[in-house]
Amino acid sequence: MAALWQTAGSGVLETCGLERILEALKLLLSPGGSGSSSLQITKHDVLLTTLKSNLSALEDKFLKDPHWKKLKLLRDEIANEAEWRQDCMDVTWRFTSQTLLLLLCLKETMIRLAVEFNPGKPNLRTPEAAPALSPDTLSISQQKTVQSVLQFVVTLGVCPYLVPGVGVPVRYRTEFGAVVQDVVCLGAAPSAPRRLYTSCKVLLNVAQHASLGSLIFCRHFGDIAAGLCQLGFCPTKRKPLNPEEEVLTEDERALSRKALRDILDQVYQPLAVRELLILQGGPPQSCTDGKTQVMCRAPAWLRRLCGQLLSERLMRPSGVQAVVRGILEGAGAGAAGGSDAEATAADWKKCDLIAKILASCPQQSLSPEDYYRDICPQILDLFHFQDKSTGLQFQRVATTTFITMSRERPQLAAKYLLQPVLAPLHRCSNTAEVSECDMVPGTILVTEEELSRCIEDVYKVYVVGNEPLTVLVDSLLPVLGVLFSLYCFTKHSVSHIRSLCQEILLWMLGKLERKKAITSLQGFAGLDKTVPSLHSLCHFRAATQGGIMITIKEAVCDEDEDEALYQKVSSEQCQVEHLGDLLSHCQECGLAGDFFIFCLKELTHMAVENEAELKTKPFSSESLLELEQHQTLLVEGPERKLLVLQLTAVLCERMSEQIFTNITQVVDFVAATLQRACASLAHQAESTVESQTLSMSMGLVAVMLGGAIQLKSSEFAILKQLLPLLEKVSNTYPDPVIQELAVDLRITISTHGAFSTEAVSVAAQSTLNKKDPEGKREEQQQTSYERYSNVSYNHLEQQGSHCTSNQTSLTPNAPLVPQEVREPSITTNQKSGSITTEQLQEALLSAYDPQIPTRAAALRTLSRWIEQREPKALEMQEKLLKGLPSSQMCTLRKSCLACWHSMMAVKTSTHWRPE
Repeated sequence: MAALWQTAGSGVLETCGLERILEALKLLLSPGGSGSSSLQITKHDVLLTTLKSNLSALEDKFLKDPHWKKLKLLRDEIANEAEWRQDCMDVTWRFTSQTLLLLLCLKETMIRLAVEFNPGKPNLRTPEAAPALSPDTLSISQQKTVQSVLQFVVTLGVCPYLVPGVGVPVRYRTEFGAVVQDVVCLGAAPSAPRRLYTSCKVLLNVAQHASLGSLIFCRHFGDIAAGLCQLGFCPTKRKPLNPEEEVLTEDERALSRKALRDILDQVYQPLAVRELLILQGGPPQSCTDGKTQVMCRAPAWLRRLCGQLLSERLMRPSGVQAVVRGILEGAGAGAAGGSDAEATAADWKKCDLIAKILASCPQQSLSPEDYYRDICPQILDLFHFQDKSTGLQFQRVATTTFITMSRERPQLAAKYLLQPVLAPLHRCSNTAEVSECDMVPGTILVTEEELSRCIEDVYKVYVVGNEPLTVLVDSLLPVLGVLFSLYCFTKHSVSHIRSLCQEILLWMLGKLERKKAITSLQGFAGLDKTVPSLHSLCHFRAATQGGIMITIKEAVCDEDEDEALYQKVSSEQCQVEHLGDLLSHCQECGLAGDFFIFCLKELTHMAVENEAELKTKPFSSESLLELEQHQTLLVEGPERKLLVLQLTAVLCERMSEQIFTNITQVVDFVAATLQRACASLAHQAESTVESQTLSMSMGLVAVMLGGAIQLKSSEFAILKQLLPLLEKVSNTYPDPVIQELAVDLRITISTHGAFSTEAVSVAAQSTLNKKDPEGKREEQQQTSYERYSNVSYNHLEQQGSHCTSNQTSLTPNAPLVPQEVREPSITTNQKSGSITTEQLQEALLSAYDPQIPTRAAALRTLSRWIEQREPKALEMQEKLLKGLPSSQMCTLRKSCLACWHSMMAVKTSTHWRPE
């Protein structure tokens, strides 16, 4: 509001000091009493008596004290220029009028003193001396006096004239406010709207002085704003019949509306937001109607007005920060966090409220897209406040707003929120179009600060927000390969973003569909080239400040090709190892088990592939491009197989026994093992390792069918997937023990466990067998020796009948691999000619052990001795070949043939001489 009062009397201002005006204000505020001890005198009477007494004392001072003459002349001159009635039957309004006049005198005096002040030149000899203080500066005690005066003016001149529902009722603020509400006489002239208009008008005039304005708006902005809202926007009941009946003119209402917008732009914006929120739907207010109290809410026109004004605050520069601060600081957080900052930060409901406000497009905006384009950069800035107290609150608000916008308007959120956040990662992806100017070696694509801020923002949105919305998952999926490469790079040194990258990857892999998660893991391992990854020209480098940046690779010279190849192979190997570390955290969700099964299936595909297909296929094209593609295929095939083998080895090494979390994964694992065994048989590539793995997998099925876990009908339906494979094994596998076990398992699965043979129980016990007592071990060894002497397979079944079943429970998280395998106590690193007869005898006994893994270990030992041409083993060679079953004899026969060929080669080499 422009200068509402023009004061004359410039000659008087020269001699009127601040002390006299403040003394007059103190006189008005001095407490009084009735001078009687009668209990019949109420607080209302005391207040009225005190106000009348102080007004009389002030007039006496003006009339009798010559030192007050200048102030009286100034007051009278300002009063003559005033446009409001000061003589009133209501003592509260007379008191308010005199107080407003003295405040105007104070303001004009302070302005003239500041104009006449000439501090003079500073003394250069004492530059540390404080400069001269301006004469219009109020001391602390004087500021307290002015604050008390302002509180009286607002309590007596503003709050009583607000209609119900506008502002906070004065009777519920203090006990004094309740007394004031009852002593104000609304029926006396001037009318209530005119009194309210006068009080607001004078207070705004006084507030034009900077120091006085800060005192007014700091504590009384809400009441003044409520008064201006009522004066400028409250609808009138009817149009006046003549100008005399009109309470406020249209010009005065327009002036009130303009003054409201001016002070909203002038004050601290979070304060404006907080007061508008209180006006829009503040504490419940009550209207007294005799004995009952009816709760009054803000009228509809005020709610609409406050909503419009709040939207205008939001659309201003830094409006988001103002709204957030206004709500959070109003909740007790304080300007710098305050003692309740942590409690406010933990209040997620308040964050949800702010998020809904920010996500809602106001009516003043042209379109939702225009609103999001203006507001989203401010929301992203909330992530980066350095102050610990307010920074935590702002980050939580930003995260919640991010999630809310992504849920309500996913397309706009992806364009204006997700794309800016993920831009540094997209910039170095192999799907991005890198311009020629960025292809210069050494060019920095992503700076250290950009990359660090990107990872931190992604962590706050995805991991902290923890809302697997489709738009969020789809936006992060294309840069997941870049993120994994960054994670691998951070494993080589100390980095503060390593844990953030790991948490983001684990969160993403857990929220993705299992098929997409497996595809992403293939991309991480290099098995699927279609998955987006780090651009081939980009690489990570350590930055000067300890962070990481992304640059264009330097050109490789001819001399450095070997080193570059070594770095490439080392990097790929490290990526596989880091992938194993990452999957070790994904066992509970079952992802590690599913990916391990995928690798086993890839091994099966490798077994059935015809390795010579590409080599023997005639190639007659003369195109160089087709020739290059053909050579690439020839290289990629073996490279992929080696990568699958390395990945499987790493998973076997890093994963624990709890990798399988449900029966479906166990069945898939067994099926993959059976398929690989069948494929090996088809290519006549049977080995001891295959036999041992097949025995272990079938033992797992026997454990489940043997009563270790309670199977349901739905789980039997899953087990029935193994029936075709078990039938194939029973018909084609050469080992009769495995053949019989496959038949028995088919019967047990088909009958849902109603019929189970003894072989299933023996296999289950062998798989879950723990350390046996010595007597039982000796019994098994004696039985094995008898079988060695008689060479009878039927005796193996009798051996199985002597085993007692141990009751062992199998929980979903229990190990699904054999706990212990009996092996002959033979040192594998024996030197030639160092074995004894006892060791040979023990190996022979173990070769007839009913446990297939133990039998396989003994056969490997005997084969090794024959290959090393141990004398005692060679003496028993013929006896072993005749005494062992055909399935076991094959392994030893191969070893014997290999030994014979090596001996012949040595003999031939001694007689051959070059010509």
